[in-house]
Amino acid sequence: MASQLDYHAMREIFARFSAADPEPKGELEHVNAYTLLVAVVLSAQATDTGVNKATRALFEIADTPPKMLALGEEGLVTHIRTIGLYRNKARNVIALSRILVDDYGGEVPNSRAALQSLPGVGRKTANVVLNMWWRHPAQAVDTHIFRVGNRTGIAPGKDVAAVERAIEDNVPVDYQLHAHHWLILHGRYVCRARKPACGACLIRDLCPFEDKTP
Repeated sequence: MASQLDYHAMREIFARFSAADPEPKGELEHVNAYTLLVAVVLSAQATDTGVNKATRALFEIADTPPKMLALGEEGLVTHIRTIGLYRNKARNVIALSRILVDDYGGEVPNSRAALQSLPGVGRKTANVVLNMWWRHPAQAVDTHIFRVGNRTGIAPGKDVAAVERAIEDNVPVDYQLHAHHWLILHGRYVCRARKPACGACLIRDLCPFEDKTP
C-alpha cells in the first residue's frame, strides 16, 4: 500500500483525468433513477456489460416499480438468468419495488439512509445512485477503486470504508463529483489488476507503484 500523495500531486492527477475525460459516465445503461437502482443491484458480482445485455429488453417493459411488480419475480428471472445470483437479485428487486410503491410513492429516495434500507442495496450501491442520478459527490468504492487507491497512493486504506474516507478527505473538492468514475475507468482499462498498462498511464510519473510495466 503506497503512502498518501501530497495535495499538489493529487491536484495534478485529477487535472489530467479531467482534461482527458471532462464528463466521465458510468457504463450501466438506464433511463431513470429506478432503472439505475435496479441495474446497480443487478451488477453486484457481475460485469456492467453482462447487466446491460440483460436489462435492455427488461427496461423496455419494466422501467417503473409498478411495472416491475406486474412482471413479477418469475417474469424478472427470465430476463436476468444470465446474471450471477439472479434468483436472489430478482427477489430483492421485487421487494425493493414493493417498498418504493408502498412507502415512497413509486419514487427512488435520494438519501443514503433511505436507499440503504432497501433490500439488496448497500452503501456502494447507494453511493452510485446518489452520484450518477443526483450528482452528489458520493464515492462508491469497488474493487477497481480499492486497487487504484492503494497502488497509486491516491486513496490508501485497508478496507473499503477507509478508501472511501481517503477519497472524501484528500481529493480536491472540485474533482469530487467525478472522482469515482475516473478511478473506476482507470482501474478497469489502464491500472488493471494483473497487467497494468503503465506505458499508457496518464499519471505514470506521479505514481509510486514500484512494479510498473513498460
